[in-house]
Amino acid sequence: MLWVSWRLFRAQAIAGVLVLGALAAYLVITGLDIRAARDGYSAQCRATGDCAAAMVRLAGDYRTRLLLLAGVLGLVPVLIGMFWGAPLIARELEAGTHRLAWNQSVTRRRWLAVRLGTVILAAVLVAAAASALLSWAASPVDAIAGDRFGTVNFGARALSPIGQAAFATVLGAATGLLLRRTLPAMAATGLLVLVVLFAMPNAIRPHLMPARHETLPMTVEAIDAAHGLGTLGSAPVLKGIELPGVWVTSVSELRTADGRSLDPKVFDDCLMRAPKTGATGTFGDASVCLAARDLHLDVAYQPNGRFWTFQCLETALYLLLTALAGALSLWRVRHTSR
Repeated sequence: MLWVSWRLFRAQAIAGVLVLGALAAYLVITGLDIRAARDGYSAQCRATGDCAAAMVRLAGDYRTRLLLLAGVLGLVPVLIGMFWGAPLIARELEAGTHRLAWNQSVTRRRWLAVRLGTVILAAVLVAAAASALLSWAASPVDAIAGDRFGTVNFGARALSPIGQAAFATVLGAATGLLLRRTLPAMAATGLLVLVVLFAMPNAIRPHLMPARHETLPMTVEAIDAAHGLGTLGSAPVLKGIELPGVWVTSVSELRTADGRSLDPKVFDDCLMRAPKTGATGTFGDASVCLAARDLHLDVAYQPNGRFWTFQCLETALYLLLTALAGALSLWRVRHTSR
């Protein structure tokens, strides 16, 4: 049975190995390039004494490329689900070849389990290799940028891609088993995997562990460090508030010392009609005017030290979904008519 499963999957496996080989070559070249640039910046900073600025420049040089690579690798589970998982059973049902397999001594469930197991193993190996290569290539920049919790970066590194690949494979097989047509199953699988990959970082991941909370005093320096001033509904807010090395999950509107939201009229007065002080910061007199009102922000965040805990929790959740989809497939194959 294993040999038959391998023969049926051989062409797809070879295509996957070729794509992985090309991707691996590019990631190795990128990783070596990053390390050469790091050594050059290190030599430069030893001469000038400004190592912090040199490392920031290094991260800036490669941040966009690595983000694009993470985005591309983030689509690997979608492609695995569409091209490996969805046709696995749907193609057999559509062509009628399942009748021959089901008339052998092997039970339907064992037949499906072996077919699924073969493809899941291949999918997990591909995802693990891609994740390991990207993590290695990006590690010098990750150490500087501290952005491992970024939506795109988190899902393309460490353990999460393994769970995604296993889930996408079994979801594709289950979808093919239900729809019994290859092309509709591929389209539906791609859409469903995309929905799950979008929902995980935006609706599920922030709630895997209780967030920590911090009160940030809005000094002139803190206000000038923000990316912009604006309103959320009718509440005045600062845009782009960050805590170094953490994942900020929510930021309140500007609050006064007694915990109430800042009056929008006061905010508008500071923004449009602040007294002239000669301040030269990002927001000039507006930041001085706001800071004088003893304001603060309530910030919810996840410490960077929880990265691996979140990776394990998210991967376990993907594997739980994989088990549920697999159980559905094993139940459904027993009740599928010939």
